[in-house]
Amino acid sequence: MERRLQRPDLAIHKFARLMRVGKPIPVFGNGSTRRDYTYVDDVIAGVRAAIGYDRTPYEVINLGNNQTISLREMIAGIEQALGISATIEWLPDQPGDVPQTWANIDKARALLGYEPRTKYSEGVRRFAEWLRG
Repeated sequence: MERRLQRPDLAIHKFARLMRVGKPIPVFGNGSTRRDYTYVDDVIAGVRAAIGYDRTPYEVINLGNNQTISLREMIAGIEQALGISATIEWLPDQPGDVPQTWANIDKARALLGYEPRTKYSEGVRRFAEWLRG
C-alpha cells in the first residue's frame, strides 16, 4: 500500500486517531469554521507544474482545492470513511481563529493549468484506508 503520510498534529489525522480509540475530539467553537482541504496528490501535481513553469520568475501561486467545507462536514467525512461516530468535546472559540480560509487558485489555473481532482470525500477515504494499514 502507498504511504499517505500526514502530520499527526493536523485535524484530520488527529481526529481520526482519537476516534479509532474511542476518545473525544476537541472542537473549538460551533463547528461552522470553513477550510480548504487539499489532497496531497493534487498539491504534488501543482508543485510539478510549478517546477516546469519559467515564464515569469518569482511568481507567488496558491495551490489548494478552492472549495471550503465546514468543520462539521470534515468530521462527518471522517466518520463515514472510518465507519465510526465521533464523540465531540465542544470547546470555546479559539482567540484569533478566522471563520473561513481558502486558496484562490485562479493564477495556478491560468499559469500552470492546475486543477485539483480529488474531492474531500475521496481524499479522506484514501486516508482512512492508509490509516487502517
